[in-house]
Amino acid sequence: MLAISTRKVAQIILMGHELDRAEGEFRGFLEALNTDEQAELVAIMWIGRGSFEPEDFAEALDTARAEATTPTADYLIGTPHMADHLEAGLEMLGIDASEEQDDLM
Repeated sequence: MLAISTRKVAQIILMGHELDRAEGEFRGFLEALNTDEQAELVAIMWIGRGSFEPEDFAEALDTARAEATTPTADYLIGTPHMADHLEAGLEMLGIDASEEQDDLM
């Protein structure tokens, strides 16, 4: 079970697709997350881009915690296709965020 809710990840994905007009909101939302939620978000993204396999989520999470030297918002904004990787990561972990995304639109 994730510390971060699927709804929060869905909201981050939607904001990530609109970064050109929602960067301030995106940064504020991420800064309000606790460190566990931020680390899980990075781990989910890494799984989605293929840096880790879904069964290695615990390792990805440990790595995200250990390597958290940059603010999470800066790191995610600087990662190409971040929102797509988050979507793919959730899917690879067997989590469907489509309903939450639809509710947020």
